Amino acid sequence: MYKQITLLWIGVVLILFSGCQQEQDLHEQQLTSESATTVAKSGPLSVMYVEVNGSNILNPGAYSLADSGAPFFDIAIIFAANINYDTGNQRAIFHANENVQAVLDGRDTFVQPLQDRGIKVLLSILGNHQGAGICNFPDRAAARDFAEQLADVVETYDLDGIDFDDEYAKYGENGTGQPNNSSFIMLLQELRSLIPDKIISFYYYGPATAYLEWNGNQAGEYLDYSWNAMYSTYSAPNVPGLTPTKESAAAIHSNQTPSSTALNFASRTLNDGYGLYLMYDMRQSDYSSYLSGISDILYGEDTVLSGTLYPWPMNSIPEERVGLYRHCNYTEEVASLDEGTYTLAQLIDAGAENDDISSLKIPSGYTVTIYEHDNFGGSSEVLSSDMACLTQIDFNDEISSLIITKD
Repeated sequence: MYKQITLLWIGVVLILFSGCQQEQDLHEQQLTSESATTVAKSGPLSVMYVEVNGSNILNPGAYSLADSGAPFFDIAIIFAANINYDTGNQRAIFHANENVQAVLDGRDTFVQPLQDRGIKVLLSILGNHQGAGICNFPDRAAARDFAEQLADVVETYDLDGIDFDDEYAKYGENGTGQPNNSSFIMLLQELRSLIPDKIISFYYYGPATAYLEWNGNQAGEYLDYSWNAMYSTYSAPNVPGLTPTKESAAAIHSNQTPSSTALNFASRTLNDGYGLYLMYDMRQSDYSSYLSGISDILYGEDTVLSGTLYPWPMNSIPEERVGLYRHCNYTEEVASLDEGTYTLAQLIDAGAENDDISSLKIPSGYTVTIYEHDNFGGSSEVLSSDMACLTQIDFNDEISSLIITKD
């Protein structure tokens, strides 16, 4: 009997030890995993605006530096919520459209995975054609009111900060005032007091660029970062109180800015001592080749697609379109086109350039007729499947117009 009891206690001890050991192993595994996904890198911070009306905010998190495993992007910006105007109460109010609200309500799905990688997630705020904007608060109480609304959003959804964009306000609409010299500074002061440890950034555009000092106060005292807003250009924001280490002179449209320009801007960013590198409009496409050239300069490493690219909405089937690429082997997508006729002007509006296409991805059931000249003139070829390199048909860098049809 004594022997049986002894054996029983030994079994219990072994089971308890095994359970504790498994729990310890799991804890160590979680720590290892967490540390692996928040690898730091040195160099300028890379920023990506994502148009969440058509693209998934998760996609910037799918890119990593090839050797260190660090995320390529340091900041992802949800573009964009709005500053609306309540005519009944004559006050500016926060507004999120259905796509922005879906991201916020699904923050555990869309925001937390980025934050787990060490990527800061900001929410951009811009006007909505109703007369309210960041530059026409009539007094400090009004600025404080809107700042409290933004701080509540940041706290509720555990975001990393707010980005201001002074577009589409339509100042004067609904009887609202015109921009004044105190409004933006007061808003920054009030918001900074409410979210002292969060990021506040400024997309350098619109009337606000003229109202960055007031009553001895400079916008740079309250902002963390500011960036050039004119894509495919290199021009530093002129924000009093901000140093180049807090600015991006480079502004890259990931679907329109040529790779050679992006690389030139990356080199200039390093040489000129700027601390940020701004990009815009990441979609559900593989940008790893485009990003590699940039990361080689900024961080000394290639970029790889290390995660999953998602559609938006999350459960939607991606719309099939014809992809146009600047280089052979489907490198550097410049345009994604639906059925239709495209003159040179329309191709340029879509992101392509004249005589600058080297490969096409053509979904099943689509036919693409490519033309040598504008308005469907000159030599032509009919394609009904992917073309990895137009050199195969002596049409490389020759497309000036095209027609897409579906069966």
